[in-house]
Amino acid sequence: MNDTATAKPRIRVPAYQVSEGAAAPAPAEQGRPEAFSFGDPEPVTSMRDFFYEGLWLSADEWYEPPIPLDVLAKSYRATAHHGSALQVKRNILLRTFVPHPLLGRQAFSGLALDYLVFGNGYLEEVVGRLGKRLPFRHLRARYMRRGGLSADRYWWVPNFVDRVELPAGRVIHLLEPDIDQGIYGVPDYIGSLQSAWLNESATLFRRRYYLNGSHAGFIMYVNDAAHNKQDIDAMRQALKDSKGPGNFRNLFLYSPGGKKDGVQVIPVSEVAAKDEFWNIKNITRDDQLAGHRIPPQLMGIIPSNTGGFGDVEKAARVFVANELEPLQATMREINEIVGEEIVRFQPYSLDGEAGPGLDPTR
Repeated sequence: MNDTATAKPRIRVPAYQVSEGAAAPAPAEQGRPEAFSFGDPEPVTSMRDFFYEGLWLSADEWYEPPIPLDVLAKSYRATAHHGSALQVKRNILLRTFVPHPLLGRQAFSGLALDYLVFGNGYLEEVVGRLGKRLPFRHLRARYMRRGGLSADRYWWVPNFVDRVELPAGRVIHLLEPDIDQGIYGVPDYIGSLQSAWLNESATLFRRRYYLNGSHAGFIMYVNDAAHNKQDIDAMRQALKDSKGPGNFRNLFLYSPGGKKDGVQVIPVSEVAAKDEFWNIKNITRDDQLAGHRIPPQLMGIIPSNTGGFGDVEKAARVFVANELEPLQATMREINEIVGEEIVRFQPYSLDGEAGPGLDPTR
């Protein structure tokens, strides 16, 4: 018998043995990131951008306004500050206006608002069968068109089908002068419209953000290897059960052997805290007030500083002297056209006393 030990053969043993007839295990599928959006796309712009188109003669013999009047009409209610700035001017004019048998308070209110919004105001002279002059009728500026070779013809165009040419010499046209043409008036707040639309878009975006439900959502991020498929399914079911009648319930999660930050809850609403909603609203508000030259005291704006905005009575008097009295002088031009003083104003006062034409019983 040989004392020398027989050398043992070296055999490499695999980590696992695949039995005959059994399929080899498939390689582990590599996790892939998944991106998805919350809800459907939402439009946030009003699509009201426009350009100064200039005057051009249409096939209907009238000139089209240099700025689309429907855009100005829709922008009137775009933001609280833009509409309120126009309304406070109209209200002060109406407060100082003295009614006349030929021009009532309602007709003057419509004329003043049209002039402030569109830069154009129209009145129609109404004559009875016996030739007697009746109260003037207010014509809404949005549907009025002017044309003719001498720009002395006027049409009432409420839609694309109906059109009525008004009798010659019966329309009084009050317009805000424009530097490019003299057929139509253009309001003086055009430079602040972009800020008004930005303010509107920011509000619509925030409103649709809440309607979309993203403010209440969150992302649950689990990277703890201690959790198995059954634990994840149970967690998913618990979150589903917390909706509807089970909302506002507390959830308990037991994670033995878990590590720190293995389960994270990331609120989606944190994105909203990083936007510029507050700054956009404040900056565009100031632009609108500057475009209308309205003191913030008269707009009901709450001051953010401790000093406030100053004396509201002094601000109102300066505003009336610089802005409203020139408007009153412009509207008195109607008297020269009519040949009679039908537009009259009383001095502006804050005493609260009812002057001529302010009697509530009339």
